[in-house]
Amino acid sequence: MNHGASSSHRLKSPQSGSACTDPTCCGLITAHHGVEVEVVFTTGKRRMVRVKRSSGHVVGDDVEVAGEMLRRLPRRTELRRRDGGGGIHLVAANLDVLGIVVALNSSPGFIDRAIVAARVAQLQPFVVVNKCDLDDTAALLADLHRIYADSLPVFAISAMDRTGLAPLQAFLNQGHRGVFVGSSGVGKSSLLNALCPEINLKVGKVSDHNGLGRHTTTVSTLHPLSGGGELVDTPGFRDFGLVDILAEELAIHFPGFEEHGEVSCRFRNCRHRTEPGCAITKLVESGQIPADRYAVYLKLLGEVEADQSEARSKGWKN
Repeated sequence: MNHGASSSHRLKSPQSGSACTDPTCCGLITAHHGVEVEVVFTTGKRRMVRVKRSSGHVVGDDVEVAGEMLRRLPRRTELRRRDGGGGIHLVAANLDVLGIVVALNSSPGFIDRAIVAARVAQLQPFVVVNKCDLDDTAALLADLHRIYADSLPVFAISAMDRTGLAPLQAFLNQGHRGVFVGSSGVGKSSLLNALCPEINLKVGKVSDHNGLGRHTTTVSTLHPLSGGGELVDTPGFRDFGLVDILAEELAIHFPGFEEHGEVSCRFRNCRHRTEPGCAITKLVESGQIPADRYAVYLKLLGEVEADQSEARSKGWKN
């Protein structure tokens, strides 16, 4: 899936098997402005098409355009998130990687929620530790390497100083289409500016009051990388709630548990809490899985079970 030099600025064409054969009407949504979207056609031409705010179209969607009619083609993947108010938002479509950007002021639990959401959505997660030019970040980086390095890629960078970017660029240049998520203030816009200098995103200052950055992006856009691959820039958000995640999926995808794949629980749908014959709880007792990581898992498990219970209750009422 690598891009050659000749295609470094060319956006991915609609996926094979999409049943779109006319290059004059087949395209890709590269920007969403609320009531209209920008479509880049396979011919290279661009056009704005009006849509309803509730149309459900997102950046990354492959589409067919006929006049003012927009037809969405089947998606390979989609990434959704739940905000602090319980609302569900579709972030982007047809992604294959999810970059989780963190810094000293990141929200607790954000990384694990995002990793599980990515894996359930069939995306490869990776962690980007930004602001590594700050001395205080060294301890954070060491801790994140301890927790996640055996589970997924971890990149240490300073977007402001443009240091440590080469390994991250090489990873993205493998033809990936990805998106960065992260609490406000971690430097997502600075990172995108470093990777895509031509887009020149506005960088918000961190608030002295609460340590959080101001949201600087209001329009979702897709950008090609010079060496291959694409990045979607989305409006910033301060949380990443799990959406429609089953307890059994959390038990499978929680980072750190997969390292012990050679052991198995007695029950296939084990939630790793009090079930007899649970391999995970035995590993916790023996110290092979740290107690603090198991505590994080149990907290997320409680959230997921509460969501499932609420969903069932709403279903019964309907």
